[in-house]
Amino acid sequence: MLNFKYLLRHITPPKVLALGFASIIFLGAFLLTLPISSEDGSPTSFIDALFTATSATCVTGLVTVDSGTHWSTFGEIVIISLIQIGGLGFMTMGTLITLVFRRKISLKERLILQESLNQTSMEGIVRLIRKVLLYALIIESIGALLLSIRFAYDMPFGQALYYGIWHAISMFNNAGFDLFGPITGPFSSFTSYVSDPLVTFVVTSLIILGGIGFIVIADVLEFRKRTKHTKLSLHSKVVLSMSAALLIIGTIVIFIFEFSNPSTLQPLDWGSKLLASYFQSVAPRTAGPNSLDLTALRQATQFFIIILMFIGASPGSTGGGIKTTTFSILIGAMIAMVRGRNNISIYRYRLAQNRIYKAITLTIFAVFLVVFVTMVLSTTEDAQFLKILFEVTSAFGTVGLSLGLTPELSVIGKIIIACMMFIGRLGPLTLAYALTPKQEKELYKYPEGKIIIG
Repeated sequence: MLNFKYLLRHITPPKVLALGFASIIFLGAFLLTLPISSEDGSPTSFIDALFTATSATCVTGLVTVDSGTHWSTFGEIVIISLIQIGGLGFMTMGTLITLVFRRKISLKERLILQESLNQTSMEGIVRLIRKVLLYALIIESIGALLLSIRFAYDMPFGQALYYGIWHAISMFNNAGFDLFGPITGPFSSFTSYVSDPLVTFVVTSLIILGGIGFIVIADVLEFRKRTKHTKLSLHSKVVLSMSAALLIIGTIVIFIFEFSNPSTLQPLDWGSKLLASYFQSVAPRTAGPNSLDLTALRQATQFFIIILMFIGASPGSTGGGIKTTTFSILIGAMIAMVRGRNNISIYRYRLAQNRIYKAITLTIFAVFLVVFVTMVLSTTEDAQFLKILFEVTSAFGTVGLSLGLTPELSVIGKIIIACMMFIGRLGPLTLAYALTPKQEKELYKYPEGKIIIG
């Protein structure tokens, strides 16, 4: 007879995370199949419910049915609950319940929390969780208030308040789900607010704060409390500088590529052009809303967005992708190689070899995964290659931007994209660790060999 207590006691943190997310997804899928979850009162097919639950829990935003027109209020509440749990992490939410009931958090739970937040140490992990929950509540509340005030000009106050809260949670958790289908048409997202500075800056600020990671937010907020000799951590410096660089470069590139496009930026005034370019530069950082018609973008712009989606957000955040820190290490390795240096240094700190190996491994793993899935979908789906690559990368980066392929996917295509969202949310390495047996210590080393490169 199987000893479940023994299994639970010896299961590794990566496996707990994988099983935990899978359990939440299937529970959400069951609730979304119920007739009460759909607007017309009819049951939703299990594959569409499973896809939506996966997208919500993995805070992606890819959908096979329009969220605002297909789901009832009950279904929308289920989706936003999955987004909140998936964005903050089910272990974080579990810790909240534990803290409320004043139960002691075990060593095993601390290890899982460490894994879920990409931390290298358990020290101060519970204190960090408290900060995560507090920051999330404050940021989402401010975002909800500002959006509710703006939406109140376009709809009744009750609906504006509901929309404000719903979209603040969705945007902060980098989910990208929206409810504007009944107002501006299915799958319209924020296109009707393309020239609205308040909506643009509130939504993008929520996305950025959710994407830089709670560790960075905590570090920045506590920076002023420290002595004049202390500085921001290397992690925070790398995240903030790389995020800023990607946002600025993204805005400039999209502005230049789309400036003369009659279907996107050309009809807008200069201010709206800059707002739309900025919005569309922020969105690929794993959030998913759009203020421009993505299908009307030039192919060069679409491919550039694919690159941004692949890089993604930062560690310990609500976003996916290979992460800004990984990309920074790769850039650092390239610079070090060009300069003929053996060590990679960032902000006068030398990086450990295991960090570099992990960054390279994660990137190669991600590239192979995206390429392989794109090849598979190219045989199962009748669509252009760039369109498929865009959708696959969006799923891997848990972004949610779409060129319209997702609703047209076959059943096998939906299952594959759902699996990509799951892998993207957990992280390829975390999932690999969860599926591999316990590592054993190497007892011997082979002699060193040389291979000619270049």
